[in-house]
Amino acid sequence: MTKPTAAPAMTRPDGTPVRVLVVDDEQMLTDLLSMALRMEGWEVRTASSGFDALQGVKEFSPDVLVLDIMMPDLDGMEVLQRLRQQGDTVPVLFLTAKDAVADRVAGLTAGGDDYVTKPFSLEEVVARLRALLRRAGTALSTEEEPILRVGDLSLNEDSHEVIRGDEEIELTATEFELLRFLMRNQRRVVSKPQILDRVWNYDFGGKSSVVELYISYLRKKIDAGREPLIHTVRGVGYMIKAPQ
Repeated sequence: MTKPTAAPAMTRPDGTPVRVLVVDDEQMLTDLLSMALRMEGWEVRTASSGFDALQGVKEFSPDVLVLDIMMPDLDGMEVLQRLRQQGDTVPVLFLTAKDAVADRVAGLTAGGDDYVTKPFSLEEVVARLRALLRRAGTALSTEEEPILRVGDLSLNEDSHEVIRGDEEIELTATEFELLRFLMRNQRRVVSKPQILDRVWNYDFGGKSSVVELYISYLRKKIDAGREPLIHTVRGVGYMIKAPQ
């Protein structure tokens, strides 16, 4: 799991910290997530079971819920169902097993708002929670729009629009995630292992060749016929930066 990168501060509309309830029966995982979310300036509470989650929602009134699907008592689906039956519309980010496609579909159908698959990067969880909070209107960012910019290149994290100059660029989902990771770390060299962890979660067995391939795809779409933004740092990795 990678450390989340800096992003504009996000608070409740009244200026108080965003509240997040993290529910998972793996202590190490809840500790890591709590650390990452507190680095955002958010208030975090944890629960290790479905029943504890329901009690936590009642007592803590979270703005967003991180909810593991597989738990020993009430699973995440049952927790969500009970919350929705009670009229609670708190946004829910599900944590699912990497290969549990049926769980993901069922979770979103049941009223979940988004999901990430294990193993995941901490940055990905933070980014998805920020997007959920923006869509729900329960938190405000010091940044008016969820837009990343490098030179004349802009990327909208909500609408997934990518524009360079006055030209809109069509990217695949994987190309978009790769570009977003580079732009969130602009002027910082990121290694191939870091990219694999963030974009692919090692689904390709850690093969760096897939990174090289997708960097070439991005360059053809982003840099072709223009001053290059994406740079190779030999023996280290890649970096995106605006022209001097």
